[in-house]
Amino acid sequence: MLLPDKAEILHLLADEENQDKLFARADKVRQQFVGDNVLLRGLIEFSNICRNNCCYCGIRKDNKRLKRYRMTPEQIVETAKRAVDMGFQTVVLQSGEDMWFNAQRLSAIISEIKKLNVVVTLSIGERSFAEYKAFREAGADRYLLRIETTDKDLYHRLDPGMSWQQRYECLLMIKELGYEVGSGMMVGLPGQSLESVADDLLFLKDLPVDMAGIGPFIPHPETPLAQEKGGTLSLALRTMAVMRLLLPKINIPATTAMEALDPQGRLLALQAGANVVMPNVNEGEFRRLYELYPGKPCLNETPTHCRSCIGLKIKAALGRNCV
Repeated sequence: MLLPDKAEILHLLADEENQDKLFARADKVRQQFVGDNVLLRGLIEFSNICRNNCCYCGIRKDNKRLKRYRMTPEQIVETAKRAVDMGFQTVVLQSGEDMWFNAQRLSAIISEIKKLNVVVTLSIGERSFAEYKAFREAGADRYLLRIETTDKDLYHRLDPGMSWQQRYECLLMIKELGYEVGSGMMVGLPGQSLESVADDLLFLKDLPVDMAGIGPFIPHPETPLAQEKGGTLSLALRTMAVMRLLLPKINIPATTAMEALDPQGRLLALQAGANVVMPNVNEGEFRRLYELYPGKPCLNETPTHCRSCIGLKIKAALGRNCV
């Protein structure tokens, strides 16, 4: 299969008129290389406390209107047990950069969840090599750390106090320790060019990643970017489809952010190269308080209903099974 070069990537990203052809091409590659099953991952968002102040993120440190929460280790393990009872074979532990969860505490949680015979994925941001190593030794299998953008000037404007180079080095540490590496990018950020998006895609290809999440920028009212124009679903889908062409064997999630822009967003993504869905398995208030962006779907559903609903939707609309 001939992979697109940067010139073709830019053409595909810009060509809205023929995007259906791109989506069909990506869907065919998805079917050929990763099959028809949609992989389900049980997502546990266990803390919305974060030390960072990213300008686009609803759980940024300076959002004083957000009610903060931190699940106890016992609550996290119990939620993982319920996820396993619902049939999930992978549990994703996601949080803001909440440093209360140090190596000792989080390793103990990972060890308990591994007793359930599931794959454990972490998405908890930047840590030290020693911490990544401790989590790996405790049984963590995969790690998700989005690069967000490879435009370093844009990154430093939108992520004050953070270092793009440090984030990149964290990805290299994760890779060195033998994790399956997940990363990703945001599309439609203020000041982001299509050339920058193309560079992001090539960065993910060259790393290379085992999973890549592509999400549209959605302005949050309690951030400095509240009045900015958001990214479009169509560009996010085109970016995701090109990602499938560049890395045909990786896992690509149909992100909830896409459904925040369109009620059919995740189904559209699954027809344009995606093969993973990550239903939230949190109960009650925890589901509502992890608000990275407004309009997040399924906030008032129970985890069981959410898992059943997405499975039925995918089967009815696409004829594909969730596993």
